[in-house]
Order: sequence, then structure tokens, then C-alpha cells
Amino acid sequence: MSDMPEILREHFELKETIVTIFAREAGQIDAAKNSIREERAVLENFIRTDPFFQITLEPYSLLEEGAPLIVRKMIAASAVFGIGPMAAVAGAIAGSAVDAMIKEGATYAVVDNGGDICILNDQPMTVGIYAGSSPIRDLAFLIDSRRKPLGICTSSGTVGPSISFGWADAAVVVSQDVALADAAATALGNCVTATGPLAECFSAIDRPGIDGAMVIRGKQMAMWKELPAMRRAHVGSDRITRG
Repeated sequence: MSDMPEILREHFELKETIVTIFAREAGQIDAAKNSIREERAVLENFIRTDPFFQITLEPYSLLEEGAPLIVRKMIAASAVFGIGPMAAVAGAIAGSAVDAMIKEGATYAVVDNGGDICILNDQPMTVGIYAGSSPIRDLAFLIDSRRKPLGICTSSGTVGPSISFGWADAAVVVSQDVALADAAATALGNCVTATGPLAECFSAIDRPGIDGAMVIRGKQMAMWKELPAMRRAHVGSDRITRG
């Protein structure tokens, strides 16, 4: 029998940010929520000074010196793939929240920001893959215990409110940098056409820092580079972070 405390789970919403937070201590969940509040306030203040930051779909040129860290992270991650900085917002917020939990002593900290997930786990866990109406279902990544955060981010042209110009039911990217994974998932999803070969899409994210990726489109699935081991696991709708 394990001596580890049970995992706490809390759903939290703040305007457009809708997250599920997992931790062993309530104080660590509070730290994540405080981080989300603070980072959102920082972003909102920055956008008030330059609304173009929020709407551009192309790389953003930072003219202001001393911009907030989360702004700089979003700009850097999205520029790698030639897209706008808001493509990295969910991953950047999730990553900052997990960093705040770590400062509170967390060794198990997960923030799922609408399918863009930052994970620190000192025991094995599974992360389900949700691809909407695709018949490819009940699959999950098995994440071995680790001492550094990992990003697993998903974009979709058929599921959720995020902007995607592609046809992917799920475009999933794994990286040690969760903001980079978020931006890459958007770039990957944008490249998935209605009928074209899925394997060709991965060239859009073949950049340093990307560990692996997969795409699901209807009955088809393609995988690229190194991904966590996969297993069968029922992905119940109650486990999907959404408003």
C-alpha cells in the first residue's frame, strides 16, 4: 500500500481560462490559482497597451523593453513556428502555474488548461488523448515519474474554441517547454488538410525542443519522433477540461 497522500483535483475558471489542477496539498492548488490570476492580469495589462498582441496571427516583434516574462515566453515560442503569440497563451499560463506549485514544495503538480497540460509527476500517470468524434479513442500516454515539468499540448480543428485552420481532430505535441508545445500544436494542426498525407505535416514543427507529436484525423493517425508509451484507457467526458 502506498504512503503517498491522495491526489486532489479542482476545476477553476477565470474568464477564458478554464483549468483542472491536480496536487497533493490544497495550498499548492491555491498557488496555481494565484499564479493564473497574476499572469492573466499581466497579459491583460500588456494587451491594453498593445491590442495587436492579442489579434495578430503572425510573429510579434517586441518593441517594449522590460516586457513581462510571460509575454516574452509567448513571443519566443510562437515565433519559432511563424505564428502569433496567443498560440502559446494556454501553455504559458499552465507552465507558470506549475512553477508556482513547485515553489510551494509540490513534487506532483498538473495543470490542464483546456487540453494544454503541464505535468510534474513523482509517480506514473496516464494522460488521455481526446479526438472528438474520431473513432480513434480510449488511448492514453503513460507518463513515467519525472523531476522536471513536461508539456503535452493539443490543438484541434473540430473540438474546442481555439483557432485552428486545419482538419485535425487532435494534433498533439510533447516538449519539455509547455509554451513551445502549445505553439507547436497550433502550427501542426494548421497544416492538417482534409485529405493530404498526415506524415508530411510534421515538417512544420521539426524544430529544436520538440520531443514528439501525433495527429488524429478521422480514422487516421500518424506519430512522429519520440512519444511516451501508449496504452488503452477510457477517456471519460468528465475528465475533459472545458467550460
